[in-house]
Amino acid sequence: MTDRMTTPWGDHQLARFPEDPRDRLRAWDAADTYLLRHLAASEVPLTGSVVIAGDRWGALATALSAARPTQITDSHLTQQATRANLARAGADESAVRLLTTQDPPPERIDVLLVRVPKSLALLEDQLSRLAPAVHEGTVVVGTGMVKEIHTSTLQLFERILGPTRTSPAEKKARLIFCTPLTGIAREANPWPYSYRLPDDIGIVSGRTVVNHAGVFCADRLDIGTRFFLRHLPRSRGGERIVDLGCGNGVVGTAMALANPEAEVLFVDESFQAVASAEATYRANADGAAEFRVADGLTGVPAGSVDLVLNNPPFHSHQATTDTTAWRMFSDARTALRPGGELWVIGNRHLGYHLKLRRLFGNSELVAGDAKFVILRAVKKDVKG
Repeated sequence: MTDRMTTPWGDHQLARFPEDPRDRLRAWDAADTYLLRHLAASEVPLTGSVVIAGDRWGALATALSAARPTQITDSHLTQQATRANLARAGADESAVRLLTTQDPPPERIDVLLVRVPKSLALLEDQLSRLAPAVHEGTVVVGTGMVKEIHTSTLQLFERILGPTRTSPAEKKARLIFCTPLTGIAREANPWPYSYRLPDDIGIVSGRTVVNHAGVFCADRLDIGTRFFLRHLPRSRGGERIVDLGCGNGVVGTAMALANPEAEVLFVDESFQAVASAEATYRANADGAAEFRVADGLTGVPAGSVDLVLNNPPFHSHQATTDTTAWRMFSDARTALRPGGELWVIGNRHLGYHLKLRRLFGNSELVAGDAKFVILRAVKKDVKG
């Protein structure tokens, strides 16, 4: 769905990526437009090195493309949306330099615009990585919806960059103003973070997990993954296995350890997640594995996979949606060979069994408790 965003630099038709007529969520919100109005009203000089961190769907980069900014994002989908939105606006893709959170940041930043991420850890990591490039003349402005900005958010800006204050709220959005100080003592960036897994989760018990900032439940094993690890399918020789939406890769690593002859593909749209998965895998296994940042199973040949393991997200930033889960299940069905299996864990109330039955014609309960269910769907034949 495209929607028009009105800014001081003109109107822009924006969309999320991938574009899906069922997805009614906008590619921009009041936090984006509040920041853009402030930049114009305050006549902030958009010259020198302009960096946009955490741009959700390229709304800020598209509006400010004349300033030739650098966009830094953890999201492959955001990069794809930015390219599409720039093209829709008639701007050349080269107008915006696209960097990931795993890339070295610019050496100097004159204007730093921060869209506050959902993850406080990711904000900490981003500010820590960007701080050496900030100087006392750098204009630093953050933005987010009121429910996204907390005391802890402001404390991070203050601790890492310098004195911080906020604006009045407008349309449930707020701005953050930070005056950078170059002489303040900064703590070392604590990310990535490693921890030892508990002793009651099967083959990966006691193993080391590595998490880059922003990965779901980065400081401990979440209860859903713990439950999944206790009920994984048995190894069956030289399989092609996909850990779809891999996060820190602990599920795919467990399958690789149980089945050393398997070839495991770790896929996520988050650059931080795939870096975590590779680090976790390298710390524990040495078999054949591939690590890919992608939109689902794009690029995976149809009928080439024996097993897909999936713990789909049901949030897109602050919005609750089943669009991502539906696309993941559809991708899995296409990628699986006849007789191949999709194993899904999800909250019981999400009703994933209904989606699997629509797509696969079957859905079997493998295990469940009061909160989670593990479901198994089998691709019956090429057509079905």
